[in-house]
Amino acid sequence: MPLKQLAILGSTGSIGVNTLDVIRAHPDRFKVVALTAAKQIERLAEQCIEFKPAIAVVADADGAAQLSQLLQEKKISTQVLYGPEALVSAVIESGCDTVMAAIVGAAGLVPTLAAAKAGKRVLLANKEALVMSGNLFMQAMKAGGGELLPIDSEHNAIFQCLPDRFTKTPSVHLGVEELWLTASGGPFRDRPLTDLAGITPDQACAHPNWVMGRKISVDSATMMNKGLEVIEAFWLFGLPLEKIKVLIHPQSVVHSMVRYRDGSVLAQMGQPDMRTPIAYGLAWPERIDAGVAPLNLTQLSSLSFTEPNFDQFPCLSLAFAAAKAGGTAPAVLNAANEVAVAAFLGDGLPYLSIPKVVEHCLNALPSAPADSLEVILGVDAQARQAANQFIRNIQK
Repeated sequence: MPLKQLAILGSTGSIGVNTLDVIRAHPDRFKVVALTAAKQIERLAEQCIEFKPAIAVVADADGAAQLSQLLQEKKISTQVLYGPEALVSAVIESGCDTVMAAIVGAAGLVPTLAAAKAGKRVLLANKEALVMSGNLFMQAMKAGGGELLPIDSEHNAIFQCLPDRFTKTPSVHLGVEELWLTASGGPFRDRPLTDLAGITPDQACAHPNWVMGRKISVDSATMMNKGLEVIEAFWLFGLPLEKIKVLIHPQSVVHSMVRYRDGSVLAQMGQPDMRTPIAYGLAWPERIDAGVAPLNLTQLSSLSFTEPNFDQFPCLSLAFAAAKAGGTAPAVLNAANEVAVAAFLGDGLPYLSIPKVVEHCLNALPSAPADSLEVILGVDAQARQAANQFIRNIQK
């Protein structure tokens, strides 16, 4: 079989690094043709030296100059580009047939949409493509004729538990009654909200089960991450919002479940290791070795499930409200949360102010039809401005 030609958007993040780890074990199946990163230039250079992609993309001219120098010293002929438009070039001009969309945040929206329109196999690890522009993105996938495979562990689990014909005939639900997204509950699941006023970034990023970047680790602590996943599941699988449930499952062994009309519940289980869904997406419909240790059920003392307390996790409640409002509300939710989390991680915003920032922006920018990319990006910019202004006001 010909090698799959792979572009990795966000290759220096946790998803990108794990993707390259799986590819490294299967050189007979995959060839890396494009890699992108924002600021981790030295790590990107190491990846380029090992995998020799045709194109590498960084955020700005300074980073491009640094990367070019590092590659020239090793006589690597990778073309170095920079800026948002170059991310689209990595998708369109690299000769890839498969795109791992793993750029965190709104920055990944435009190149992921470009991959959809171009008919690529899109391995979606970027929630924001669907959170911000769900209808546009699904229309682009349909028009492009490519394949969409979810990489988030929860959506990948649901994909594995659905009937084969489900995604091809989404209007016929084939007995599917509910989707159950599991959540670890993060590091503060057993602590009341009133105890979290002095939480530090390091405490919020100390996830009990998963090794992730700092932004997504904070989102897991607030459970905003799960709220974004609810919106993503709504667009991926086509069920009404009221049929998408969240369950807190501290052990992170059951990655999600599907309840059927006949009373059956199908669950996908495995180690909390992102290489499993990554390998599944890379090789689908085949399965390949992901380098993950087998799950030993005899070593598990118990598996527990509880419903989330929305008072304890106000960000999850806000995400459900934005999903129900539809239109541009999820884009506002996402943008405000990105600004708030960045301010918490770097500028001293109190942890408990994150949901306050998001709620303010949702109230300040009522939902409107999300009928074009220009509208969505405009609302995203408005929400960021409103969030930054609100943060300045409360920090005076």
